[in-house]
Amino acid sequence: MLDSLPKSNSEEFYSVKNLNLYAKSDCKELATQMAKGRQLKIISPSIVDNAIKICLCEDHYPAWLSIEDLSFLKPASKPYSSTFISQEKIASLIPKIIEFTYLAMNTPNYYLWGGTVAPNYDCSGLIQSAFTSVGIWLPRDSYQQENFATKITINELRSGDLIFFGTKRVTHVALYLGNDRYIHSSGKEIGNNGIGINLIRGDLDIVSQNYYKQFWSCGRITQSLP
Repeated sequence: MLDSLPKSNSEEFYSVKNLNLYAKSDCKELATQMAKGRQLKIISPSIVDNAIKICLCEDHYPAWLSIEDLSFLKPASKPYSSTFISQEKIASLIPKIIEFTYLAMNTPNYYLWGGTVAPNYDCSGLIQSAFTSVGIWLPRDSYQQENFATKITINELRSGDLIFFGTKRVTHVALYLGNDRYIHSSGKEIGNNGIGINLIRGDLDIVSQNYYKQFWSCGRITQSLP
């Protein structure tokens, strides 16, 4: 099946459509999504359960690609190369990042585990996509984003910072809007089943209460992935 892929001199491929990528080779659990135009490397040419192991170039995320989707890959003319973005430039782009999340919220959506492509996102997928919309690449998962962000205290929060939640480890992330408000994509069990705005307080709506109990840390994005 891999023989049908044209040779890539860069050893990388780009996708001509949005693709689902999976956590395991059985392709049952969505891990992330590959937006049209993104690049990947094939980690191993061996086919396992009708899937191959790949790694996305922009955020270095490993996943499984169904061999049925190989036909949507084309050779990349050159290897992916990141672009340096200064801390000052990132700060200037925060209004556009926030605008992205508002537009996403105002489009009918629901929470999708592994979702990074509109209209349905998971928590870290929304955050990654919002920053990517202005050329800033973050790691894929919420705990990775927490490690990547510059640590700040809750009293230092300003618009565009990230708020992390969890119990034993970080499992959820939101974008701070100011005035105790944050926007996030949350699931059915304790959240909004989609993108919504809540507050960092424990005396308001039930979703705000649920996440207030799980507050973990805060961070500021000061760099893009190398």
